[in-house]
Amino acid sequence: MREPVKTAYGRAVPHSPDPIAEAHRQWSLRWPEHADHMAAVTSVMRAQQLLLSRVEAVLKPYGLTFAAYEALRLLAFTRTGTLPMGKMGTRLMVHPASVTNVIGRLEQRGLVGRGPSPDDRRVVLATITPAGRDLAEEATIALNESGFGIADLPAGQAAEITAALRAVRACAGDLD
Repeated sequence: MREPVKTAYGRAVPHSPDPIAEAHRQWSLRWPEHADHMAAVTSVMRAQQLLLSRVEAVLKPYGLTFAAYEALRLLAFTRTGTLPMGKMGTRLMVHPASVTNVIGRLEQRGLVGRGPSPDDRRVVLATITPAGRDLAEEATIALNESGFGIADLPAGQAAEITAALRAVRACAGDLD
């Protein structure tokens, strides 16, 4: 059992229980057949909040959100540094409007260029600039050094989480 926390006034306050465990307990009393599913979804949502906060804290000195970093990194991974905006939305698993907004902000900073495809003028291409490529590399080093917010988690456990979440994604229709 953990020690109680001392407040500024010297009073001991017990640690609050895990809110998800408490929600599971409450759900079990009312809807026991759904308690495990509720706790699983709530745990994933909370983990997403925590990890996004940690990753964005690493990216903040570079002036990047995780969405902007993903767009830069995706472009940097391509052979030519160029992708159609529609394909970026598919690969990043986001709505086309989100790609337009992120690319627009990156374009204002000179990290990405945008223009029509020479092959099909209906297609808009995003192209990473040298400055964008440099920033993507710097931010990637920082994220790798931070362990993407879970550096203390053993690699084997990270792989197990990935496999478990793949099953969740498949159940939710994310995979073919």
